[in-house]
Amino acid sequence: MCELLAPAGNIESLDAAIGEGADAVYLGLKSFNARLRTSNFAWNQFEAAVNSIHRQNKKIYVTVNTVCEEWETERLYRLLAYLEKIGPDGLIVQDYAVIRMCQEFFPNLELHASTQMNVESAAAANLLYKEGLSRVVVARELGLEEIRYIKEHTKAQIEMFVHGALCVSESGLCLFSSFLGGKSANRGMCTQACRRYYTAEYPEGIKQGYYFSPCDMQLIEHIPELCDIGVDSFKIEGRMKSAEYVGSVVAAYRYVIDHYKEDRKGAVETGKRMLASDFARTKTDYWYGFKEIGEGVKNAGSKILNPDQAGGTGIYLGTINNTKKAPDELIDEIKRNTPAGAEPERIVLANITGGSYDPDPGDSIRLHTRTDTGRASHKVHHVEVDDDGRRWVDIPAGFKPGDSVYLLQIKSMSKRYSRVLPGDLSKYRRQPADEKLPILDLTPVGNRELSYFPEGIYVQVSTIPDVFQAQALHPVRLIIEYTNDTKYDLLHSKTVLPVSKKAIYISLDPYCPAAIEETLAQELSELIELGYTQFVVNNIAHIQLLKDKKVRMIAGPYLYTFNRWAVSWLENQDIGAFVMPYENSRRNLEATFDEKVRDRVLVPIFAYPALFRMRFSLPEEYGFTFFADKEGEEFKVASSSDGSFVLPELPFSLLDKTEFLSQSGFKRMLIDFSKISITKGEIKSITGSLFKKQVLPDVTRFNWKDGFYNPKQIEEYKASNERAAAERMAQKGRGAGPAPRGGVMKAGKKTFSDLHARYKKNRKK
Repeated sequence: MCELLAPAGNIESLDAAIGEGADAVYLGLKSFNARLRTSNFAWNQFEAAVNSIHRQNKKIYVTVNTVCEEWETERLYRLLAYLEKIGPDGLIVQDYAVIRMCQEFFPNLELHASTQMNVESAAAANLLYKEGLSRVVVARELGLEEIRYIKEHTKAQIEMFVHGALCVSESGLCLFSSFLGGKSANRGMCTQACRRYYTAEYPEGIKQGYYFSPCDMQLIEHIPELCDIGVDSFKIEGRMKSAEYVGSVVAAYRYVIDHYKEDRKGAVETGKRMLASDFARTKTDYWYGFKEIGEGVKNAGSKILNPDQAGGTGIYLGTINNTKKAPDELIDEIKRNTPAGAEPERIVLANITGGSYDPDPGDSIRLHTRTDTGRASHKVHHVEVDDDGRRWVDIPAGFKPGDSVYLLQIKSMSKRYSRVLPGDLSKYRRQPADEKLPILDLTPVGNRELSYFPEGIYVQVSTIPDVFQAQALHPVRLIIEYTNDTKYDLLHSKTVLPVSKKAIYISLDPYCPAAIEETLAQELSELIELGYTQFVVNNIAHIQLLKDKKVRMIAGPYLYTFNRWAVSWLENQDIGAFVMPYENSRRNLEATFDEKVRDRVLVPIFAYPALFRMRFSLPEEYGFTFFADKEGEEFKVASSSDGSFVLPELPFSLLDKTEFLSQSGFKRMLIDFSKISITKGEIKSITGSLFKKQVLPDVTRFNWKDGFYNPKQIEEYKASNERAAAERMAQKGRGAGPAPRGGVMKAGKKTFSDLHARYKKNRKK
């Protein structure tokens, strides 16, 4: 029987999921999960949930599906030790560090590969299965025949998303939110920048729209055939959505799974009627219905993109006009209805204007901050009308005037469910302890071990003509992207290249779907026979396809190595060298690789990194190359037979930092021209910056200087500001003169908003 797996972003959603018949739920704790913006579960709530759900013979999975930096690995170790004691049924993971730690210390923890791990082939599933992962959550952008192929060629369980929000980007490969302000999707902090309103430059003039905000997935019509091919688990997206949403969607899919064998057509129609109350975006079945991959690449974009569709979920209710304190009796009521040991919801009252519907008590709404940095679902408890006739409804604290509000469900669709958690949580007291993470040393470089990986400048290109242009930079090694544009030339030796094959690496595309798996395996064998024996691998499938082939594998930037435990796992896959992920920071790079192993690292110093990658060509009506956000930041988009790519208008550059990098032990540096054509002017500028150690104009540092956005650091600065302000007021009251420079006053000179702005500003320094 297929498992129906539902999201539990909070206690109410947990009740709804179990109440409507989900076989299992997945939830996140307060860290290391890809939905940090939802409320998630406190330690005692989680422990109680595991206990209660197991008593009902159902399963509970925990998301540990983000990458962690080196400084976080001990905290990760402590979390895994805690989870082993509590005993959930599985962990949904992205970081190879989790695999490595569990292999070493926690072999009893069952692991499932998150969709963020970018698994879309049997080869990837098989490698992970051999490494101890029992299940893979396959990428959303796969078709029925690809799912069938994977299921037939692996022993791993197959879990797949069947309903809910889609990422426009190929799974696990989006850098957009991270590039804009350090809030990485790979860190659970995605701001969903793809869903914003953009201005595009068409030949006939300027147009605006939600160009990259995809429809929501709905595969209820395909559940019977997916059951028949043996999919093990159907996953519903929605840890940030309301309990009413979770309940109605679970009920619909439960009905189809239970009744399709007796009446396939009738069961599907009934399920679709049950979903009619889902006020989310337009629905799509995305990659289903295409006969072959070329047809999908050409037409899938039209199935999921609509520039006129707003990025928000639900029916638009307007924006917050004003807020005020909630009445004490309402706050007391919420406290009384909050389970013991849980934190009561903090609320305020808001006046909402601009929509065509006024929410009532019992309705579920969704709020988006004006900057789209925060979102929350909420059930309305209270409505009051003031003397001026204005309606005030309760909303979660923290939202402000100008923030948008959407309707998710109306009261008539709501149900009351039995509580899964007990009323008294006092006996559930376990938390992560203070265990020390054992020291892990990476393998030192042996004599001539890295003879294929010399010091110097490496250049990566996407076309054969650019191979010749790149020679002006005198690279020690040339990296050629393996694409539909280059493969024919490479496989048939159509062009005599200016360097030997020993000086060439072939870089494989990070998206490796089942549809091309057999063809790619054959082509790799042909390339090896031709003398190409060095490959940059960017997908777990590539490792599996190249194992035992007597080739050199370098981990590309999409095999994320943000900590030494992830590096160690890749070392165990016979990988000896690593390209730094584009999102990484100098501080974390140095912490991950000690000086004695920095010979293993290739550091990108110039690139237009793909901010997100789409497995389709853009629709024909998308007749633009450049577009901009409301802050005026510009981007460019390009489509090809390999799909579409969004690139920044400004390049990432550390060209002026090469001397510093070399002195720090990083003596291998990458100039990456992927997805762009090399011009003589650009070569001249890059050469000048390299030799003169000067900063190129109009470049970004990405996360190199500031690292990932850190909410804790923001709060520390905010507290410092408040202390400084209090000190100034106290001194003013005492009649004291100005405080001396330095100390708390120095910290106080930086405002909270300044700190937010710094993350973006410093990327252009």
